[in-house]
Amino acid sequence: MYERFYRLRERPFALTPDPDYLYPSRVHKEALSYLRYGIETHAGFVVITGAIGSGKTTLLQTMLRGLDGQTTVARVMNTLLDPRELLESAMIDLGLDPSGKSKPAMLKSFGEFLVNERCAGRLVLLVIDEAQNLTLPALEEIRMLSNLETEKSKLLQIILIGQPDLRDKLDRPELEQLRQRITVSYHLEPLDADETARYVNHRLARASIGAPLEFPRDVTDAIHARSGGVPRLINVIADATLVFGYGEERPEVDAGLVHEVIVDLDATGVLGPRSNPNRHESVVPVLAPDGGIRLRPDGAAVSGFAAGEPLAAAAAAAAFNRTLEDEKLARELAAREKALHQRELDMASREQELAEQRRVLAEQYRLLRTQAQQTTEAAKAAVPAWPPVSGQAGTTPVGAASIAAQPEMRARVQAPAFAMYQSRRRPGFWRRFKNTLLGTPEPVLEDSL
Repeated sequence: MYERFYRLRERPFALTPDPDYLYPSRVHKEALSYLRYGIETHAGFVVITGAIGSGKTTLLQTMLRGLDGQTTVARVMNTLLDPRELLESAMIDLGLDPSGKSKPAMLKSFGEFLVNERCAGRLVLLVIDEAQNLTLPALEEIRMLSNLETEKSKLLQIILIGQPDLRDKLDRPELEQLRQRITVSYHLEPLDADETARYVNHRLARASIGAPLEFPRDVTDAIHARSGGVPRLINVIADATLVFGYGEERPEVDAGLVHEVIVDLDATGVLGPRSNPNRHESVVPVLAPDGGIRLRPDGAAVSGFAAGEPLAAAAAAAAFNRTLEDEKLARELAAREKALHQRELDMASREQELAEQRRVLAEQYRLLRTQAQQTTEAAKAAVPAWPPVSGQAGTTPVGAASIAAQPEMRARVQAPAFAMYQSRRRPGFWRRFKNTLLGTPEPVLEDSL
């Protein structure tokens, strides 16, 4: 869109986690160093947290790109899973087939795979992104997987990437055993004003073809004030600024332009409410051991929330129950739509069958009519004209059977035969006697009436 106008190779502020555009800020360099240290020292658990849009996934992509060929990686991105589904996802990403196996069989197959990889000199790394959505049973399942080890080292190394509430969840008493196994932990802080300015111009320089475009400091300060130093929001505002500048054909970006952009983004709700980098609310509330959320009369949770939490626990429980109801309604609606679709398919199939039957019947009727016409024409062609022409070559008399078989021909044949062979009526006795006595000759033509 605006790339040619601003002499850019591609969009510098795309929201995809591209490692080529990772700005090595202080916090990102430290987080990357912690990750590499945890992998090289074969630490048990590595935990990296950060605010929404702080660049955790981009950091993870950069770390994975730098791994050598001696590391086998299993990556789990969707964490709305129960313990068994989490194990299945890890096995599928490693190329193992968990279908039709019981959980003990899956664990046995998973352990054998880890042993074979270690014998081949390879390290197996399990990376779980969006780990703040994991339930307590799922986190406990991950801890149990870390028990797969030899006398010298762990067979499986686990990295948890999540939002700030992951740290609160790991601080719960129920997860003390998991927390004690975390050897490397780091939290990504938002960028300050100086880092925001360097971040924006770093991306512009990476995407520029010729002389790089730069945002003035007052522009980057305005972007930092609205984004709070969160890289994702910085990208949204900077990209919209370039779009607006291209639309108004402004080769230079100034503070007035970026203020117009921010006002428009706020008015349309693109930026949403101001971000809280230290948000401590998970998408999936922590469940009690029995799978439910129980609250005391004062609003604090008996299980699922730590005692003494504010009344927000009740709101979270209500929201969770509404989510379950919405999911139930969605499943029912999907089932109805599936049944309706199947009924439509059955009706379409039945209509096709009826159309085929009608076509077959019409074809049979046509064949029967054609055959009947051919039979009639053949019968007519087999009977010669009557009476036959005398002396005509090839004239053959018609037999009695063929004449009897044709009523019309029988009528035509009988008429001339009767006229030909009918004898004249002879005179009576007294007429002959009179003629003899009187000597009167018999007339040639006599009315015999």
